[in-house]
Amino acid sequence: MTTQKSKNRLSARDITKAAMFIALMAAGANATAFITIGTVPMTFQPFVAILAGILLGSRLGAFSMIGYAALGLIGAPVFAQFTGTAVIVSPTFGFVLSYILMAFSAGLIMERSRRTVPAYFTASFSAITICYVFGYTYWYFFFTLSAGGALSMGGYLAILATWIPFIIKDLIMAGVAAVIAPRIDKAVNRRNTYTGTSTAA
Repeated sequence: MTTQKSKNRLSARDITKAAMFIALMAAGANATAFITIGTVPMTFQPFVAILAGILLGSRLGAFSMIGYAALGLIGAPVFAQFTGTAVIVSPTFGFVLSYILMAFSAGLIMERSRRTVPAYFTASFSAITICYVFGYTYWYFFFTLSAGGALSMGGYLAILATWIPFIIKDLIMAGVAAVIAPRIDKAVNRRNTYTGTSTAA
């Protein structure tokens, strides 16, 4: 019982790592947010969410993304274009929620795989797929219904085609995350705190 409780308790190191990724998410939200396609800003948040999952694991990675979302929802201007609680009534709120799922899924894949190059790529591209399946679908429903339009698969795909620049950017970023993650992983997780295995030489 005591062992299980200790596993579930976050250490000071865990909290520090989570806080670091919360800060990186805030920075990634606004580093290029002045570049927009339509009304949607370009951000590096999916890239950071992927790394959070790979480097922190499913539990701590998701916790860091929940912390980021909570910080914005209480009013801190950490979302794209320095917004806070206003994002709740924005169609892009689905992407904020998707970051939690992205980090969790990327971490879970790494926890259940040997830490090989294919595993890093699988985790990265699975996470970016979740980002768009969940985030874009939320955006489409919110945008279409708030505009009084009718939902249809044709409309869903037609609007998705206009998101190609975002998709290309995020696919590239997912690839970059998969390439750099092994080196960062070895540096950050010499003792893998979320699997209990040592990666030290």
